[in-house]
Amino acid sequence: MACRISELVLKCRDPEVLARFWCEVLDFIVLDREEEGCIEIGPREGFGGPQPTIFLIRNDEPKNGIARLHIDVNAIDRDQDAELERLLAVGAELVDIGQPAEASWHVLADPEGNEFCLLKRRLDPL
Repeated sequence: MACRISELVLKCRDPEVLARFWCEVLDFIVLDREEEGCIEIGPREGFGGPQPTIFLIRNDEPKNGIARLHIDVNAIDRDQDAELERLLAVGAELVDIGQPAEASWHVLADPEGNEFCLLKRRLDPL
């Protein structure tokens, strides 16, 4: 038997801001809040389903350089251009990390500067 990813952990200065952002981007909900300010967000079905949850941990250290791990997202109900407009409207920013001009994906950053990519292919909803 193999493992599968159940949680992604993201250190951030403001878990509340990133929880709102990523819940909007992924249509997730807040699953748990811990006293230390950590927030777990995930699909409406909760932890343990086919999609991993995201655990946001408060960390006041500044982000240094380009992240070694980032999230890729695909639209499920619109084309890439329409999804890009939606992501920009909820607080994402386009960033240049040296990707080719003709890339089929867009590199964006969340409100704390964590890079993620919007890929071209549309996926079916789960």
